[in-house]
Amino acid sequence: MNAAPRILTVLDELLASAEPGARGALWHLAEQGRELDANLVRLPAGAAVGEHQEDVLDVLLVVLEGRGSVRTAEGGGALELGPGAVLWLPRTSRRALVAGPAGLVYLTVHRRRPGLAIKPPAGAYEGGEGPCMLDRVCPECGRLSQDPAPVFCSRCGERFPER
Repeated sequence: MNAAPRILTVLDELLASAEPGARGALWHLAEQGRELDANLVRLPAGAAVGEHQEDVLDVLLVVLEGRGSVRTAEGGGALELGPGAVLWLPRTSRRALVAGPAGLVYLTVHRRRPGLAIKPPAGAYEGGEGPCMLDRVCPECGRLSQDPAPVFCSRCGERFPER
């Protein structure tokens, strides 16, 4: 059976109904069988998503409200963002995002990340329990980070607790 197109949300309505102080991922694509991931993220004034690198996926970022900037390692400059800006973040690029004085609301879209599989090294003992990875789960959106020592969530921008 073919899947039918449908409207999942209306972003203007979602933003209008969100709590004024709500931050992080306000919405995410959660449909079964999808090949894409998408997140609507709100950063308050001056909030930042620290420098990070996505090694696997290209990300498309669309600014809906507010202003901010993206600092890139390539060229060392900053790209200024405002409503309607569409930014391509190629995989392997290093970047940091900072919200302006009125905050920043943006939509990210990327190919769905394949599920993580933990495999023991060749010749490793296979008995006992696997390693606990709770310290790699974002407390805001629940995403498991591939980074063994994450500082910021690559989905919603929340800072991980200090270790």
